Amino acid sequence: MKKKYRSCWISDVHLGTRGCQAEILLDFLNNHTFETLYLVGDIIDGWVMSRGVVYWPQSHTNVIRKILSKAKNGTKVIFVSGNHDEFLRKYNNESDLTFGNITVVDSVIHTALDDKKYLVVHGDQFDIVTRYHKWLAVLGDYGYRFLIWLNTKMNKIRQKHGLGYWSLSKYVKHKVKQAVNFIGEYESMVAKSCEHLDVSGVICGHIHHAEIKQIGNITYMNDGDWVESCTALIEDYDGQFSIIHWGQEKLES
Repeated sequence: MKKKYRSCWISDVHLGTRGCQAEILLDFLNNHTFETLYLVGDIIDGWVMSRGVVYWPQSHTNVIRKILSKAKNGTKVIFVSGNHDEFLRKYNNESDLTFGNITVVDSVIHTALDDKKYLVVHGDQFDIVTRYHKWLAVLGDYGYRFLIWLNTKMNKIRQKHGLGYWSLSKYVKHKVKQAVNFIGEYESMVAKSCEHLDVSGVICGHIHHAEIKQIGNITYMNDGDWVESCTALIEDYDGQFSIIHWGQEKLES
């Protein structure tokens, strides 16, 4: 039986890269239905594709087809552009783009079951490095992709020895003090930037770190990613928000 939710947020899928966990995402989409599906940026990795690197296996096409199928069958799909798929932003500067049941926006307000309002945005707008020093962000992206490549090799070895999936990049990120500090500073900056808005909270992605926490008067929620942790944020029919760790759940099932 498919699990049904009122709303779902996924981001940072990075289709078109070797680190994308497309098969796990497809399994998640096959096992869940939603009234509204928010794609919160970096679904397609335009940075990699713009370098002439072509990596697009069938599983990546299957994810696109599944999303289109959900839209065709009544799911409202809202695509919030991110920095890796920023090529979409030039098309919706003046007004939102709508294709059938799919709407492309830079940001949107989600009204929860209890009528509280949440800003939904990818989150790169709050990242000083990405916003003002893109060359540095691109350089960091190369290093990150090396970790993902190394992680893939390591997990093939782990699989041969009957061990489960383990994210090297996530481990390194959370062991390096500067990275931990960056995550905390990013979360605080996002929350502070929303204080002057008429919203109860913010839902974003970008930093590949799923989280639900209260920061002052703002509820900060991050849906994580589908490269390292394979997580999604959902709102159920009781109005409760929670994070689904689908990659971990599949390992334990």
